Amino acid sequence: MDVEKTTKTFTKKKSSCHSNKIITCVFLLLLIPILVHLQASPFYFFSSPTATSRAFFNKWKGIALDASAGPSIPKNSDGLISKLRESVTFLPLKDLRFAETAMEGNTWFMSSLNDTHEANEAEYLYFPSQMSKGRLLCIKGRHATDGTKNSYALVWPEALPDSATLMKGLTFVSDTFYDYGNLWHGLTGMAPFVGWSMKNKCLNPTRWVLFHWGELRSKMGSWLQHLMQANFGDVKIEGFGGDGPYCFEKAVVMRHNEGSMGKERKLQVFDLLRCNARRFCGISPEGKGQETNERGEPIIRLTLLMRTGSRSFKNASAVTDIFARECAKVEGCTFKVAQSENLSFCDQVRVMTYTDVVASPHGAQLTNMLFMDRNSSVMEFFPKGWLELAGVGQYAHHWMADQSGMNHRGAWWDPLVKKECPFPQQDLDCFNFYKNGKVGHNETHFAEWARIVLDQVRISKMQIATRSPTNKPQPNSIACKC
Repeated sequence: MDVEKTTKTFTKKKSSCHSNKIITCVFLLLLIPILVHLQASPFYFFSSPTATSRAFFNKWKGIALDASAGPSIPKNSDGLISKLRESVTFLPLKDLRFAETAMEGNTWFMSSLNDTHEANEAEYLYFPSQMSKGRLLCIKGRHATDGTKNSYALVWPEALPDSATLMKGLTFVSDTFYDYGNLWHGLTGMAPFVGWSMKNKCLNPTRWVLFHWGELRSKMGSWLQHLMQANFGDVKIEGFGGDGPYCFEKAVVMRHNEGSMGKERKLQVFDLLRCNARRFCGISPEGKGQETNERGEPIIRLTLLMRTGSRSFKNASAVTDIFARECAKVEGCTFKVAQSENLSFCDQVRVMTYTDVVASPHGAQLTNMLFMDRNSSVMEFFPKGWLELAGVGQYAHHWMADQSGMNHRGAWWDPLVKKECPFPQQDLDCFNFYKNGKVGHNETHFAEWARIVLDQVRISKMQIATRSPTNKPQPNSIACKC
């Protein structure tokens, strides 16, 4: 009887062990396709944060190792990681389905991913994060003429694609609809990164990856690069040595330029950029705003910022004479003419730091208003045809003045008596005909306008001097504190 009972017990144990192995095998067979699906699809999101998702992966990998015995366990674990690696799916970096709404919604750049929205901040993507479910961003391809040939994927850090290069540190990835050469276009693309850094303990990037319409760019304009260097330190722009893939340990992606960044954040960003640019260039303007002459009249610095070529003044000497004459009538007013193309980055910072009123034709050089103190004044001039045909884009520097704390004192448009363009019924073609024209002048209007603005600035400076002691720090003097 004892032998029979022992035999039955042994049989039951063997049967139970066999059943456990069957259950384990079935479980692994079900688990593998689930993880493969999660790895393969950037469209699939669930709600665990970065650390939790990684723990999830390791937990189940551990269960698989502990659930059965024998030499096949390491093979099964390696096989799971191999399947995750092989299942990575790269999608086009530029999605032509959204070509008509390239800057709206998710944009045509990484179109499958939803931005993170925070009050007062530009929308952004961050990897790895809750949004990416702990996965890293990988980019493949370095085409500079066709963004659809570049691609991206989200990848578990434990299962990077074969031949992938892991880029350590923090990477700033930018895609802009405009460019990185023009001062104003470049600034609107970089400002969101400055804002993000300010909110995240002033983190600096290890590298930059720049795209325009999903096409890789290998450099910024000199002015923009100096500005970013003043704020972040050395600027390394990644050109990718091969087709990749390149995966980023941490990455911030901006694809809307300033997007939904609020006015308060823009003011803070421009204050920081102004302060860091002055420090970078060795300029210390403490107390400048309350300088007076020997008679106690406030110093007002008027700068006529010139440009050559398109949208320059037709008669620059006549315009210079008008402003010089009106400045001479105001006690404490000093007048300077600066040619923007002849100035280095730090020369531009210095000229604008010591400017209270800038008068200049519409153009990228007006972006230098950034370096003036808050509450400084801007006067802007346009060629004929702009008022009637240019649309809202002609107000770009009006917006920037408001966002950087300046006073835009209005604009003058060369009057268009009648359309002289070849196709007067087609506004776009007609605007292109006038776009790069030169700016005329109206002596009576310019003189009266200059008198009004100089008087407004004089009154404002006197009021500030009355309210504030000369040793009180100006707002920009503490702005470098990120």
